[in-house]
Amino acid sequence: MSTGTFKDKFPLIGDDEKPEDPRFSVEYIDHGIDLAENFYDYANGNWLKTHPIPSDRSYWGASSELYEKNRYILGKILEKCAEEVEGGSDNVRKMIGNFYISSMDRGLIDELKFKPIEKILQMVENIKSIADLVSSLSTLHSSGIPVLFSADSDIDEKNSSVYSFYIAQGGLTLPNKEYYILDSFKEIREQYKQHIENMFILYGYDEISSKDFSSKIMDIETKLAKSSRSPVELRDPEKNYNRVQFTEIDDQFPEMRLKSYFTGINLGEVNYVIAGQPEFFHELCKMLEEIPLEDWKIYIKWKVINGTAPYLHSEVESENFDFFHRKLFGQKDPEKRWKTAVSVIDSHMGEALGKIYVEEEFGEESREKMNEMIEDIKEVFMDRLSHIDWMSEATKEKAIEKFKKFRAKIGYPKKFIDYSPVRIEARDYLGNILRCNEFEFKRHIERVNKPVDRDLWEMTPPTVNAYFSPTENEIVFPAGILQPPFFDSEMDDAVNYGATGGTIAHEITHGFDDEGRKFDADGNIKEWWTEEDEKAFMERAKQVVDLYGSQEALPGLHVNGELTLGENIADLGGVSIAYEALQRKLKKHPEKRVMVDNLTPEQRFFLGWAQGWRMNIKDQTLRWQVSNDPHSPDKYRAELPVYAHEDFEKVFGGLFRKDDPVFKKIKIW
Repeated sequence: MSTGTFKDKFPLIGDDEKPEDPRFSVEYIDHGIDLAENFYDYANGNWLKTHPIPSDRSYWGASSELYEKNRYILGKILEKCAEEVEGGSDNVRKMIGNFYISSMDRGLIDELKFKPIEKILQMVENIKSIADLVSSLSTLHSSGIPVLFSADSDIDEKNSSVYSFYIAQGGLTLPNKEYYILDSFKEIREQYKQHIENMFILYGYDEISSKDFSSKIMDIETKLAKSSRSPVELRDPEKNYNRVQFTEIDDQFPEMRLKSYFTGINLGEVNYVIAGQPEFFHELCKMLEEIPLEDWKIYIKWKVINGTAPYLHSEVESENFDFFHRKLFGQKDPEKRWKTAVSVIDSHMGEALGKIYVEEEFGEESREKMNEMIEDIKEVFMDRLSHIDWMSEATKEKAIEKFKKFRAKIGYPKKFIDYSPVRIEARDYLGNILRCNEFEFKRHIERVNKPVDRDLWEMTPPTVNAYFSPTENEIVFPAGILQPPFFDSEMDDAVNYGATGGTIAHEITHGFDDEGRKFDADGNIKEWWTEEDEKAFMERAKQVVDLYGSQEALPGLHVNGELTLGENIADLGGVSIAYEALQRKLKKHPEKRVMVDNLTPEQRFFLGWAQGWRMNIKDQTLRWQVSNDPHSPDKYRAELPVYAHEDFEKVFGGLFRKDDPVFKKIKIW
């Protein structure tokens, strides 16, 4: 493709597609709502009425608005890189430009139909034994196609100075085990079976064979599901850490032939492997023994077709959308091609694209102000650890030791991943994706047994999110989230301490939630609590489980208080700690204690927090969230931590329902 032809061949992103800037606004408040009855609707009511879910989304909220703003910026960057692929000299820009060209070339993708996966499917067809099956898994896993189980390296949770190799349950296509066994998901299961049948018909099989394949695949996945742990069970880091000595692994799981698998993926010499859920692998061994090889081949073909479907020709892509987006999540229409392309490239070469994004869009002023806010919040948290009344001095000393080693990363990595070994071609969309997956898998395999690189990030710079890493004892805030409505350098401190300060304190608190507290100062799973302190913590945690579990997200569907416990503890702590940090700042700078929009700083703080969680959501997506997501639905994130705060009534004045459990004053950290 010669210079200047991209805009002639492909549709460009229109200026009219630029989304509105998300913001905090008092105009979003619905004064017709009793804030004591429904603080979420009070803070966000007018926004909820005027911002319906777009047809290409299954939910729409503050994070969605900022995500779309960032995606528009990234799309413009990719267009420019695509225009420059032959004339430019920057190899990174050429790579992502060619990747974008390949993703936008729907004509070529439609012309190729299933040709991009023929070689992989032929490999599956050539399987003649379980040994061959295991050999195929090495290739499929390295290409990013999830079959039977998951495998990856990560920081060793009991030796956090090195990377170790983990194997974990997997092989399912529906979101989790509940979708295969609960009556409430019966309709989804029937739709899923029909979807499998439709896909095999598109591939070229007749209806009778396709229907038979669908039943066999569903049987295999249901067996895998029944031996899998639930999302709640997966939250216990101790129970999901099970070392198996390398010399004993084939004795433990004989039918899996894992030593052969490790050779196939070029895993170097290791003393042990960490098996997340041993009972899953024991059951998988039985299944490999009992289920006919031909049925396994059908299942693997399905995983290949399903895993690559979003990147294949229009008929397959549309059928994939119909089930996984329209039926499963309630999304009406597919999003525009350029939006999908941006998301795909961000997930496969995100630090290459993110480096350009940071250079062109990120101002250092945001990093400086974030660091200042983090220091304010750290000061409050340290003070609370020092004076907490339900914890003994022995455990308190360990908690303080852990927090002193805590660190924060803001904006973007010190060094970016080098993607130069990856071959990116303008006429090979799926090939680009598979080669990126192979590069990433190889990078993860090669780091096993090596010292942990503390400069690596788990999110790309444009990501609208943040995280806490228990093994590294650090919080990370990408550049993508350091914008309105979450962080606004032109907004008063009260709103920023509510929206961003609450999130900072939330991430810090994760180090001491029901999962994070099990990791010591060095990021290792280790018992450092006295028995009495653990009991005192769990008594308070039980109050949080009960409070959130009492909330009915949909008729008959309650929030899972155990699944969401860690995030709820972090939300409660986040609001309380950030609020105190704001109070200290106002005390130091009394000139900042002014009314803005006829609201006090404290009122704007709580509104800033609540408006960050504004969200319109489809029922199907909400049902998925309650079943899968460790975060509570946004409504409860917005209002329950506010109701739980000891100053809520004083800040807003008036009499509140003291006997209502949502006003229970829960304070752990």
